[in-house]
Amino acid sequence: MKKITRKNPSQVPSPVGNYSHLTIIPKDVTMYALSGQIGVGINGELPSSLTEQVGNTLKNIQLILEAEGLNADNVVKANIWATEVINWDDFDQQWETMFGNPYPSMTIAYITALGLPEIKIEIDIWAAK
Repeated sequence: MKKITRKNPSQVPSPVGNYSHLTIIPKDVTMYALSGQIGVGINGELPSSLTEQVGNTLKNIQLILEAEGLNADNVVKANIWATEVINWDDFDQQWETMFGNPYPSMTIAYITALGLPEIKIEIDIWAAK
């Protein structure tokens, strides 16, 4: 596999979170676009806490990646939408467990609502192999 490169150019300020400013995708790779994943557990239930929804969401992403022979190293970009303020200590711990460092590129936004009122976070992923 051609190597995906993640970096933070020295000409710009360091990231304010666990992400890379730049992800370089090699030529002639297959791109994978994951639909937005939410915190529904394997049992089909959506927990009420944001922390639990984050854990389930990341687990669902991991399972989809594994189904295609991919892992966190293949992730090039994450888009994250949340309807309430994220506990960054908890989020960063779960993010670190899944992605380690260097991190994929990331965009995060706070919005007023997602597809269902009880959904507190949704993450879509772009990956390459």
